[in-house]
Amino acid sequence: MKLPDLPVRSVLPEVVAALDAHGTAVLVAPPGTGKTTLVPLALATSGGRVVVAEPRRLAARAAAGRMAAILGEPVGETVGYAVRGDRKVSARTRIEVVTSGLLVRRVQGDPELPGVSTVLLDECHERHLDADLLLALLLDVRAGLRDDLRLLATSATVAAGRLATLLGDAPVITATAPAYPVTFSYVPPARNERIEACVARAVRTALSSGDGDVLAFLPGAGEIARTSGLLRLPEVDVLPLHGRLSAAHQDDALRPRDRRRVVLATAVAESSLTVPGVRAVVDSGLARVPRVDHRRGLPGLATVRVSAAVATQRSGRAGREGPGRAYRCWAENEQSLLPAYPEPEIRTAELARLALELACWSTPDGSGLAWWDPPGEGALAAGRALLAALGATSDGVVTARGRRMAELGLHPRLARALLDGAEAVGARNAAEVVALLDAGATLTDVEAELRRLRSAGDEGSRRWKRDARRLEGLVANSTGAKAVKASLPAVKAVKDSLPAIRAGKEAFTDHRATPPRPDAALVVALAHPERLARRRPGGAPVYLMAGGTAAELPPGSGLDSEWLAIAEATRDPGRVHGTIRLAAAADETLATRVGPVSEVDEVTWDGDVVARRVRKLGAIILSERPLRDASVHDALVTGLKTEGLGLLKWSQDATRLRERMAFLHRVLGEPWPAVDDATLLSDVDRWVDLSGARRKSDLATINAGTALKALLPWPEAAKLDELAPDRLEVPSGSHPRVDYHGDQPVLAVKLQETFGWTETPTLAGVPVVLHLLSPAGRPAAITADLGSFWTTGYPSVRADLRGRYPKHPWPEDPATAVPTRHTRRRT
Repeated sequence: MKLPDLPVRSVLPEVVAALDAHGTAVLVAPPGTGKTTLVPLALATSGGRVVVAEPRRLAARAAAGRMAAILGEPVGETVGYAVRGDRKVSARTRIEVVTSGLLVRRVQGDPELPGVSTVLLDECHERHLDADLLLALLLDVRAGLRDDLRLLATSATVAAGRLATLLGDAPVITATAPAYPVTFSYVPPARNERIEACVARAVRTALSSGDGDVLAFLPGAGEIARTSGLLRLPEVDVLPLHGRLSAAHQDDALRPRDRRRVVLATAVAESSLTVPGVRAVVDSGLARVPRVDHRRGLPGLATVRVSAAVATQRSGRAGREGPGRAYRCWAENEQSLLPAYPEPEIRTAELARLALELACWSTPDGSGLAWWDPPGEGALAAGRALLAALGATSDGVVTARGRRMAELGLHPRLARALLDGAEAVGARNAAEVVALLDAGATLTDVEAELRRLRSAGDEGSRRWKRDARRLEGLVANSTGAKAVKASLPAVKAVKDSLPAIRAGKEAFTDHRATPPRPDAALVVALAHPERLARRRPGGAPVYLMAGGTAAELPPGSGLDSEWLAIAEATRDPGRVHGTIRLAAAADETLATRVGPVSEVDEVTWDGDVVARRVRKLGAIILSERPLRDASVHDALVTGLKTEGLGLLKWSQDATRLRERMAFLHRVLGEPWPAVDDATLLSDVDRWVDLSGARRKSDLATINAGTALKALLPWPEAAKLDELAPDRLEVPSGSHPRVDYHGDQPVLAVKLQETFGWTETPTLAGVPVVLHLLSPAGRPAAITADLGSFWTTGYPSVRADLRGRYPKHPWPEDPATAVPTRHTRRRT
């Protein structure tokens, strides 16, 4: 067998030797060097079967096709492949290319991998969730069962240190490729220009500036379709390339033509695929990655900026066959702001499926495995909670039902919908809905989309029909049926959280007795019971989901129902509500059959005490009635904390008592208590008797002054009037009130009443600030040092006021004068 002269060929002996000596190795080679095709062919010569794990189905089929072409054989002979729903292998197959997820299932089924000598983990740098899990499982297999199993990890980036450490300080072999120069141009979108228009503009520039084909990267199939619509080019073929296309259309996009091509691709073309003839790359700078809003429970895909490593890989496609050009749809100064590497999916994705695989591996928290990056504790805990609710696990141990769900190769939610939906509406109906939920839809209304798919003859509908038939066959499998029956005790164990399962066989008996009704909403609800939703009152079509999240129907959805079973909803940054992407019309009967219904007594504060018995579907209130004898204490405390102590009856005396107590706490500290709002509200029961109150109006009858006296310390309280008296006697015999509102006590008194008072009074050791008033009651002077005032301040005050108030006494020596309360001289 003569191998093509590709750059990786020179290091093949080194790779084989490293695996023979160490059992593990890391191969670093840029895209297009032949690592995906030549390395497996070389390894197969040393005996045993070679399994190549690819992150994507498209890459798996393409890799098998290229290797078979090198051997001059059809796929399925020496080289075969297996992806979900499609397999081409034979007894002669020595090299099998599979997706990472499919190999995870094989390892779960038989961890010893009999007959397999080498596993090649391709494109590890992409950090897909299944690939990270597969690496962890295979390392565990090597450590405990198959120390002879050889593992080779390949990567297109040089950051392979952590990977080599995981593989037991494995040797790192690097293959270099003579790179042709690539010229870069930055073409950022104009103001308000959509990324599709910017990419189309850059494609036209690339076509007019040189020869060869153009490869353009866009984040998803929607953007590819819109960009294709903008590129009506004569004598140029515009071809899409993404994972939702049929195998024939994907192969067509990879095949060279006599005419120039523009290939509009998602991330599938970044590293593991070769697109021949490309001399120019247009990079949108965007990628679609899994993200989940854990607080709102809305997993989905998010459009993010690519990393610098990904941008380098994309542009490298232009320089494989000769000097190339790369057009980047962002400003040049933004290049330095890109993250160095893509975020691993295990840090951002929803982890229920990973949690199920870990449960099947008997390590629910993953603690016994060696991870490149371990799963986040919060996301994994959420995944485990979901598995328990679905009956897939019991006390953290996988049930027979859980193993059957894992074998289906679906997300646990969809597996539950398929198994239980088949019981309720028939295997065919359930399989059709689950196939739709798994693949995605173009319409918002599930029923309308199903009608379209059943009648259409396009590739998308044909693929959906194939998937539906495959899923129907899985349900009909006798082993699967036994597994479902065996799982009934586990189902009953979670009956309180899933009323549909709680209903058990009784709920499905009627469906068996008569032909099952193709109720798509029921199957959707079985997958997402927390997304059962009821329309809120008002004009806008906003629905409240059982999980507590609000979402809005987009215009033109065709849905007009009080209840929905929502299959898909997303929330864009900055938006108050989520957006419903896919849903089926439902009703309350279906919702209460499937959803988490509960009846609780609620006593809350909503401007007043509200006591009611509520029947709820999650966050959705179904019905309510008032409670007469409920305890309202906690609601009253909440009301005080929400609206403040002003709800109590505060007389002038109560307010003054609080100010006096606050003064003593500030000056003397303990045992005089703090009486600020935060302290009083932190322990309401310590000082307020709420036993006789039932509503807000009752709070207004509680005397706050009487309540505060409960906080006075004893026996120190006996000195309250001595340390902080309400009134203070002045030389004239009057008893004006002391103001404790500020930092120091203040006494406002007419100046004539203080004649003969030479010492400033003190309270609790703090000098009283005297506001000395004119005969008209206006402040004439403020002092906390009477002795100094009589000698320095009084003469000027006397000179100012004696002319205005000639009938009032203004002695030259106030220290010896007789104080008086009278406003006129007496003769």
